[in-house]
Amino acid sequence: MSKHNIILQPSGRRGQIDEGTSVRSAARELGVEIESICAENATCGKCMVVVEEGRFEKYNIDSKRENLSPVSTEEAAYFARRPKLLKDKGWEVGQVRLSCQCKVHGDVLINVPEESRGNKQIVRKSAKERAIEIKPSIRKYYVSMTPPNLERPIADWERLAKGLETSMGLVHGTDANLPRWYDLDIDYACLRTLSKTLRDAKWNVTVSVWQDKEVIEVQPGYVEDSYGAAVDIGSTTVALYLCNLRTGELLAAESEMNPQIVYGEDVMSRIQYAIDQPDGLEKLHKAIISTLNKLLKQAVKSANMSLQAPARQSPSDEGIASGTPALAGGAREEQKRPRNDIKVEEILEMVLVGNSTMHHVLLNLHPKDLGLAPFVPTIHKSVDIKARELGLHINPSGNIHVLPTIASFVGADTSAVILAEEPHKQDENWLLIDVGTNAELVLGNRKRLVCTSTPTGPALEGAHVEYGMRAAPGAMERVYIDETTLEPKYKVIGVEGWNTDHAEFIGHVKGICGSAIIDSVAELFRAGIVDSRGKFKKGLSTKRVREGESGWEYVIAWKEETSIGRDIPITQQDVRQIQLAKAALFTAARTLLKRSNLQSPDKIILAGGFGSYIDKEKAMLIGLIPDCELENVYAVGNAAGDGARIALLNVEKRKEIDSVTRTVERFELPTDPEFQNQFMLATSFPHMSEPFEHIAHLIPNRKVDPLAKNFMK
Repeated sequence: MSKHNIILQPSGRRGQIDEGTSVRSAARELGVEIESICAENATCGKCMVVVEEGRFEKYNIDSKRENLSPVSTEEAAYFARRPKLLKDKGWEVGQVRLSCQCKVHGDVLINVPEESRGNKQIVRKSAKERAIEIKPSIRKYYVSMTPPNLERPIADWERLAKGLETSMGLVHGTDANLPRWYDLDIDYACLRTLSKTLRDAKWNVTVSVWQDKEVIEVQPGYVEDSYGAAVDIGSTTVALYLCNLRTGELLAAESEMNPQIVYGEDVMSRIQYAIDQPDGLEKLHKAIISTLNKLLKQAVKSANMSLQAPARQSPSDEGIASGTPALAGGAREEQKRPRNDIKVEEILEMVLVGNSTMHHVLLNLHPKDLGLAPFVPTIHKSVDIKARELGLHINPSGNIHVLPTIASFVGADTSAVILAEEPHKQDENWLLIDVGTNAELVLGNRKRLVCTSTPTGPALEGAHVEYGMRAAPGAMERVYIDETTLEPKYKVIGVEGWNTDHAEFIGHVKGICGSAIIDSVAELFRAGIVDSRGKFKKGLSTKRVREGESGWEYVIAWKEETSIGRDIPITQQDVRQIQLAKAALFTAARTLLKRSNLQSPDKIILAGGFGSYIDKEKAMLIGLIPDCELENVYAVGNAAGDGARIALLNVEKRKEIDSVTRTVERFELPTDPEFQNQFMLATSFPHMSEPFEHIAHLIPNRKVDPLAKNFMK
């Protein structure tokens, strides 16, 4: 029977499936659960999937609708009853299918939407508590005016602007012949509703002013709070934090897989997709904007459900020129009311960060030149743009601030990490590593900062590993191997303890995620199952080491322990994938250290969701990070998201990071003549020649690899 390739996104699972297998059955076989509550009778619609069409060079397949069985009568009837669903999603029948009905007859790339996933992805990008000085770019002022009359028929905008004139010296004119308020602007969308708002409010309003330059919202009565959102757009995940701009309070945090994964798992494949497909950039751009709008709604809903806010009566101050900043509070009558009236449209500002490719796609800038030498971005400096220009569904007059990029592949997310961790204010030499499908590194102190980036590939996050998967229930997240018996034990997301603790693990295991992949390879090396070159040793007294279909492998979980009915091994090819990824990351770090005349950093800071969950000792054992005192290796969580939050809540920090990024020295690894040799040295565990003194006790009797002399000068 012939077999066909099927790729399931965003999980990253892939495999060869027998001709005629239903997509839902194929997904189950590959460890991806798709919802269904109608016993596959095509009535519930919970198992909807989307067929992505086109040439996908990364997988060497041509995916098209015709590679699935024709739309069945039952499917057609289901979608005919739901025309609004198709219209709202922008789908058409044939593109969207019920996975229980369609069968595989050729190579396909299938996107499983969030609502169809049986096991939701766990996105580990929670916000960290940080002390942030609150200086938002948006301030609120209460203005009470006398209505216009025949004696003083002043225009509405000029009347409001004059009312703001005395509010804490808000406006300072640049022309002595003009009133001070003359330099104050009002956004066009806000201007269109101004007259009605003033009259409905009986001339008592709260005015939101952006950077003391532009009025972006006029609200009836007295309103105290403003809202903003900080967003980290990663290649794999998107995290959004909804904040109160007055207090800095984190009201809600929401996250989701980046839908662009469907078009490529790493930045280079997405750049290539934008180049190859006439509508490639449009699809990538719309995908991220749609997800941001979805996360905004979810965040507002979460905030409204969990918090309460004070409701204040409007002050009775009068006078055309009187103005009181709402931020000042004051002794006004207060009552408690549920905060169920926050609306997405009340969000007045967003700060967004992401790597250079995500940055370009967000702004609808073609990333083509990022992928071609000399790898030049469209813009480095920070960007301010109206929300309506991007199609983001916050207040249309609201501001979208995007932090500056630093280099071709060192983006606004790295700027945010610098802002959060502040290496530019330290005397010690810190090495910041944001680990992901593309790793960004910054090294230095207050005197000098250097940076670079390197593709590590998606292997560290589960892709390109035989049974790899992203963090979701059923994924192994920790692995340990007894060096005497060579028997493993493991932890699984969603189940407490180790698998050896109790029988509840039986039937739960689906695959292995990034943190456990690092554990597994490190444990295989530590226990002597693979040698320093990553090659499996033969003749060991364990049935777990065997020759499989694609070469030698070590079985972590027998099929009886899994929910997919198959053994879950780490294969020789899996080890090779990790060697390539870790060699790229280590070589990038070593190159920066050499340029800074350093042997090792004083501190290593691991940023990003993945970096926060890897075991630092095991990461050092395989040579993923440079040798360093283990107590000086720290995981700081989603520092990019924290940096975005800092920039959202403190406008002065935007100026600071604009200044700092312009001083960071950029180093492109392809220009280093020693890169290839250093890369080869770094493919061994932990390294062909470097001593790695701080984990030497884990690998006794280690010697320099004789091959090292071939790559050392």
